[in-house]
Amino acid sequence: MKAYRVAGQAPFGSMRQKFSLDIVASSKSDAEHRAYSIIGSRHKANRRAIDIKSVGEIDPRTSSEPAVQHHFRDQIAAEGGKVTPVVEEE
Repeated sequence: MKAYRVAGQAPFGSMRQKFSLDIVASSKSDAEHRAYSIIGSRHKANRRAIDIKSVGEIDPRTSSEPAVQHHFRDQIAAEGGKVTPVVEEE
């Protein structure tokens, strides 16, 4: 299993908004399927309405998603703990 970041656009209420999800999955297609499932169940959006722009593998130490941290907790501890993501200044 690997950590993936799925980004795209979906209808949330009466507006379309950008989203980003960190997901634990076995492949890119599995991560995409899980994103459709999560957003569809949370926001009653069907798959045709959800537009996924990118799916990429990430380092699990940079994720703030509890499910990702829990799944990779042993690996994160062995590598020296959580890495804070780099935030660009505006």
